[in-house]
Amino acid sequence: MEPKKSPKADLTKNSGLYFAIGLALVTLISWRALEWKKYDKSENYGDYSQNVEELLDEEVPLTPDFKTPPPPPPPAAPEIIEVVEDEAEVKETVIESTESSQDKVVEIDDLVVDEVEEDVSIPFAVIEDVPVFPGCEKAKGAAAIRDCFNEQMQKHIRKNFRYPEIAQEMGVQGRVNVMFTIQKDGSIGEIKYRGPDKNLEAEAYRIIKLLPKMTPGKQRGRPVKVPFSIPITFKLQ
Repeated sequence: MEPKKSPKADLTKNSGLYFAIGLALVTLISWRALEWKKYDKSENYGDYSQNVEELLDEEVPLTPDFKTPPPPPPPAAPEIIEVVEDEAEVKETVIESTESSQDKVVEIDDLVVDEVEEDVSIPFAVIEDVPVFPGCEKAKGAAAIRDCFNEQMQKHIRKNFRYPEIAQEMGVQGRVNVMFTIQKDGSIGEIKYRGPDKNLEAEAYRIIKLLPKMTPGKQRGRPVKVPFSIPITFKLQ
């Protein structure tokens, strides 16, 4: 059965066109609403216009005159020096000498000068009385005492010698040069050493530190410091 509605009466035929026109109108109205500006009515605030000629005819008050400071006074005139003839006698001033005119010589009591002990070091090879190692007291003569000293030093080193284990494991060997001082009281001090390894140096220091107290060396009958040096050899077998 065919529809009875006429094709001309179909409202959905141009719906897209109508939607576009409506959208354009709504956009135009919205834009005009946003751009709309409303101004208040102008109020009469009074006529502030003034004639230019009236302004020119007004008297403008003048600023008061500033008083300028007075000029400085002129410099004073130099004093006139009168020249007077030298008729008066001038008494001369005699300056007496402060030095004593006495010819006597003042005697000064004998001054007591305190003896100052000098900290002198005499090498072992040239000292008059060499230090005496314990056990060498019976030796007679300087040469015999020196030989006994060296012999006792070697015995002391062999008796107290211990090869450091860590140096053995590392295969370290060599010679440590040691220098020490026999003090004026016979004690051992100022120990210095130098070697190829710190472990060997520490062992050499320990050996010298164990030295006994000795009879101090003397120079001209007075105790003095005596430096002495000796090498200690560390050799692996």
